[in-house]
Amino acid sequence: MSGLYDEGMPAHTSPLRIALVEDSLLLREGLTRLFDEAGYVSAGAFADAEHIVERVEESKADVAVLDVRLPPTFRDEGIRAALRLRAAARQVGILVLSQYVEGVYARELLADGAGGVGYLLKDRVSSLDEFTDAVRRVHEGGTVLDPLVVRSLLAARADPVASLTPRERDVLELMAQGRSNATIAQRLFIGVGAVEKNVTSIFQKLGLEDSGTDHRRVRAVLAFLQPE
Repeated sequence: MSGLYDEGMPAHTSPLRIALVEDSLLLREGLTRLFDEAGYVSAGAFADAEHIVERVEESKADVAVLDVRLPPTFRDEGIRAALRLRAAARQVGILVLSQYVEGVYARELLADGAGGVGYLLKDRVSSLDEFTDAVRRVHEGGTVLDPLVVRSLLAARADPVASLTPRERDVLELMAQGRSNATIAQRLFIGVGAVEKNVTSIFQKLGLEDSGTDHRRVRAVLAFLQPE
């Protein structure tokens, strides 16, 4: 599973530190063991999101993995905690896990356009390697979204969908899933050169100039998925 963008990913020489917020004891323990086996370091595993900012800062976590529905009301505590954490510690990557496609919550999380966020559906995580890789890519500033989340966001957006061709839309949807140009080419049965031309066209239609510092793949995905 390749990164969302190819330019300038930061090096990380020490193991990633993961803070996990999950109310299910079995899932919490299972994910903690999974992260350990992947070579990550547990920076804490919590059953609720109370004092999440303080917990993450004290544990020096690189990435926070949170369920959406947490105690006490099991409605939106997880996403609210993620937003608080986003405002207080922008260097911390955030990966949200949910059983449901919560389009409103996903848009809130993407609203600042900075990247370093992910939204995956628990029941659709089919590969442990892809899941742990998603954690890494979120830490590196990528945006990792389940395809169903992408479609939900696209359905709520009118522009700039109208300016993109069907092929460009397919390419951008796969970019939102974190796919590299080579993987997109395989998925769409076209050449890498054709993918690159579509990506260039997408950048132009979305008005994304190459600043030399910003990651246009991330900016393209976020600009496309943001509501008006």
